[in-house]
Amino acid sequence: MTSAARLPLLSYAEYLALERETDVRHEFLRGEAWAMAGGTPRHSKVKLNLLALVDGRLGAGPCQAYDSDLKLRVDSTGLATYADLAIVCGPIRRDAEDRNAVTNPSAVFEVLSPSTERWDRGAKFHHMQTVGSLRSYVLISPDEPRVEVFTRLEDGTWRLSSHGAGEVATVELGEAEIRVEVDALYRNLPEDDADQASGRS
Repeated sequence: MTSAARLPLLSYAEYLALERETDVRHEFLRGEAWAMAGGTPRHSKVKLNLLALVDGRLGAGPCQAYDSDLKLRVDSTGLATYADLAIVCGPIRRDAEDRNAVTNPSAVFEVLSPSTERWDRGAKFHHMQTVGSLRSYVLISPDEPRVEVFTRLEDGTWRLSSHGAGEVATVELGEAEIRVEVDALYRNLPEDDADQASGRS
């Protein structure tokens, strides 16, 4: 979620029309829609590394990865949102109001940014916890090697595991799992803004 000014209250049909007319991705909740912000070069590269790694791990199996163009809809709360990467296992289930929105992700990945971290860690995660199919919620720092994996346990609670440089994060998908090498997410990153300003390499 960004801090940009929001539009007047909309019906879901009006929200869908807005996305068609502007060709801009918006999140939607309780009549409010807000545009998705772009990321830094480092954020973009970490996302690309993540997609390549996860897609390669999944291959032609029953679980498949989708990039940030895929809309997710939370049945219980009405949230329409986009993740940096989502994994869906088995047949896609589509939202009744929005055939382009998927309701059954098994895992959701977010690459954090200053404008979205509070939302991704807080309210968005609470919405996603109500999705029965979701087994893992993964937060990735673009600035340092840190991957946080929230895994749903059999009793419905969530376990957090944190992983740093040289480590491997295991992401549960239900009957399957994938292993994500942390170092692979941070290959070939451009300098961050602080490095450029100070002249560090």
